[in-house]
Amino acid sequence: MIISHFPKCVAVFALLALSVGALDTFIAAVYEHAVILPNRTETPVSKEEALLLMNKNIDVLEKAVKLAAKQQGAHIIVTPEDGIYGWIFTRESIYPYLEDIPDPGVNWIPCRDPWRFGNTPVQQRLSCLAKDNSVYVVANIGDKKPCNASDSQCPPDGRYQYNTDVVFDSQGKLVARYHKYNLFAPEIQFDFPKDSELVTFDTPFGKFGIFTCFDIFSHDPAVVVVDEFQVDSILYPTAWYNTLPLLSAVPFHSAWAKAMGVNLLAANTHNTSMHMTGSGIYAPEAVKVYHYDMETESGQLLLSELKSRPRREPTYPAAVDWHAYASSVKPFSSEQSDFPGMIYFDEFTFTKLKRNTGNYTACQKDLCCHLTYKMSEKRTDEVYALGAFDGLHTVEGQYYLQICTLLKCQTTDLETCGEPVGSAFTKFEDFSLSGTFGTRYVFPQIILSGSQLVPERHYEISRDGRLRSRSGAPLPVLVMALYGRVFEKDPPRLGQGSGKFQ
Repeated sequence: MIISHFPKCVAVFALLALSVGALDTFIAAVYEHAVILPNRTETPVSKEEALLLMNKNIDVLEKAVKLAAKQQGAHIIVTPEDGIYGWIFTRESIYPYLEDIPDPGVNWIPCRDPWRFGNTPVQQRLSCLAKDNSVYVVANIGDKKPCNASDSQCPPDGRYQYNTDVVFDSQGKLVARYHKYNLFAPEIQFDFPKDSELVTFDTPFGKFGIFTCFDIFSHDPAVVVVDEFQVDSILYPTAWYNTLPLLSAVPFHSAWAKAMGVNLLAANTHNTSMHMTGSGIYAPEAVKVYHYDMETESGQLLLSELKSRPRREPTYPAAVDWHAYASSVKPFSSEQSDFPGMIYFDEFTFTKLKRNTGNYTACQKDLCCHLTYKMSEKRTDEVYALGAFDGLHTVEGQYYLQICTLLKCQTTDLETCGEPVGSAFTKFEDFSLSGTFGTRYVFPQIILSGSQLVPERHYEISRDGRLRSRSGAPLPVLVMALYGRVFEKDPPRLGQGSGKFQ
């Protein structure tokens, strides 16, 4: 079942806009797909059985593509990582699902010439979906490349296997191929590329970059394609399982788009048993549309109109100095006592909020986090804490973080501060959160009760680095965070060709 979320009036615009060359705006679509998974087995299936499963998933994606393009006027649609065959594989059992994906420079339309690079039924079908519906189609599949003993990093089975994004344009032509550079720890079926691929391509509606899921935490390729290649929009297939309180898909992805100043088209898989949900279309100045659903098993199609070249717009956000305000004020001291707490294996320094209004500071190493706030009332059954973390995260990847966060503790026991929480009744009428960050890459997020985002009219990011309220409306805050990445303190990447990441 496919559910569509789209403002009806925008579809009319799309039909008119197609008659001109370069477009000032375009219709973006993402599809959150409830993937049909293979039977869990370490024994490889036949290529015929693998194709049967993949076609079942493409059947669902085809309905979403047709609905987005033919009925809603979409120019481009993004589908999720692992959306065609799932994610439960060994190196051997994924092999029947892989195809040889050529470099896009070969000028190939698989729909018209399916056997040019061997047996490529999946690429052929995706190409025809794009061509027949006159829409760019973005999908995630697996690439295989032979290697031999002359290559010192060649795996023992004589081939590289890559987690791969492909893009077919509205004529069905392969215009982009991206091999995921930063594999997540459980992705034992794939190899790390030797080098980071910086994949971009031009369209009548702006310049696009592409990367996958865990890549968003790293400098290469995520920051490079934005800062150095100056793309307008990022295509982002992901298979993201939500890890509360700070790493839920929608808040983090929308914060990344805002901080990096680009459109982000994020398509997640949908699997509630693995806490996978949360897709959206995000612009630098606002969240356009998002979907978070842990209640049903249905797929969801999202569409929205985006500016093709957001940097040229008067609404484009100004640069933020994330160190300015926090470094200009003295740490607040107000009868506070610090205590440790864990968030996703990282030990934060916390301080409890004791009154319904106040000023607090929490520090760790070089990072001091300042909070000024006012609650509608101080409830006795809910406890909030201000936390700071400045250090190297070392579980399921290694990356250096500086984080300031205000969060609701799971219970009134301070030992539960940092544990996942779903609802909040305490309401904040006023708040200002800042930190002495040593990086300009800071991603601001606010999550309300029920894992909902705060509408932009209720808060602002000041140029001196404060996340602060501006409407006075009482907000039931679950989590507020400034999530900083200090790329220059990341450890070196090791073992690229061997399928290992340290």
